[in-house]
Amino acid sequence: MEFTAQQIAQLIGGNIEGNPEVKVSGFGKIEEAGAGQLTFLANPKYEEFLYNTSASLIIINESLELKQPVGATLIRVPDAYTAFATLLQAYEQLKAGQLNGIQQPAFVSETATLGTQVFVGAFSYIGNQVKIGNNVKIHPQVYIGEGAEIGDHTILKPGVKIGEHCIIGKNVIIHPGTVIGSDGFGFAPQSDGSYKKVPQIGNVMVEDYVEIGSNCSIDRATMGSTIIRKGAKLDNLIQVAHNVEIGENTAIAAQTGVSGSTKIGKNVMIGGQAGIVGHITIADGSRINAQSGVSKSIKVPNSIVTGSPAHDYTSTLRSQAVYRNLPQLEKRISELEEMIKKMEAFKSY
Repeated sequence: MEFTAQQIAQLIGGNIEGNPEVKVSGFGKIEEAGAGQLTFLANPKYEEFLYNTSASLIIINESLELKQPVGATLIRVPDAYTAFATLLQAYEQLKAGQLNGIQQPAFVSETATLGTQVFVGAFSYIGNQVKIGNNVKIHPQVYIGEGAEIGDHTILKPGVKIGEHCIIGKNVIIHPGTVIGSDGFGFAPQSDGSYKKVPQIGNVMVEDYVEIGSNCSIDRATMGSTIIRKGAKLDNLIQVAHNVEIGENTAIAAQTGVSGSTKIGKNVMIGGQAGIVGHITIADGSRINAQSGVSKSIKVPNSIVTGSPAHDYTSTLRSQAVYRNLPQLEKRISELEEMIKKMEAFKSY
């Protein structure tokens, strides 16, 4: 596929500096892009490459003042990173639109309902009473259990598993290997030391515009629903336990674990490898640093915590500064003790 600078500028609402008819057919990093490719500059650290790149078309910020002539055609926008993201999304949608029909072998239940422009990849399984919306793209080896619902324009990448009666909203992207609706970790301890399984009869609800990375596990609720609210973004390798609720536009980095029945507010940011215990609440706008262990509720909105167990971020930094100075403090205390001994010995004369 080939596009002119003029077409791209219209799509992202930019202003052209240079040849509006220059054509591009691919993308590249600014330090590596060649002729016929499009790139962007958002980070000032890479500005040096702007003046010697071989790219044909570059998206840059309106505010950027050029220090040298640039050989490529430029498109100026308010935010180059956001504009480039918009462009890539349009490109992905264009490619996805070419996927259509049901590949064989694949199993689609006679009682399943499929919308228009649906793609079902080979070796996929769509169970009884499943409802699939319009323009849904189901890649190979996807499993969709009985009674599940998939909203319009959602993409399920290869190997995704959607459990029975789970509900996936519109414009959701779920990456390879992720399991939605596995059993929650529910076992009742017995007097003889064994455990009796507690059946997990709830489901998972994933609202619109959510993106979930690869190899995540989102457990179904014991009763009711585990809920991922609208616009939330989950990285790879995340565990979400039964009856957890994740708020709107919350972002969680890789290898984080959230224990059962915890309620995470909206616009929360959680760093990688964080651990959150069960049955607590995380206030809206909270920031949890990587590798933090959150053992109690965060009740004040927009709090920042770090460490394990997690504490207030500013207080923790002060404590860390003291900790780093402990050797010097120990030396000073020893010197003071020695001075006191000498003073006491002087007084005894």
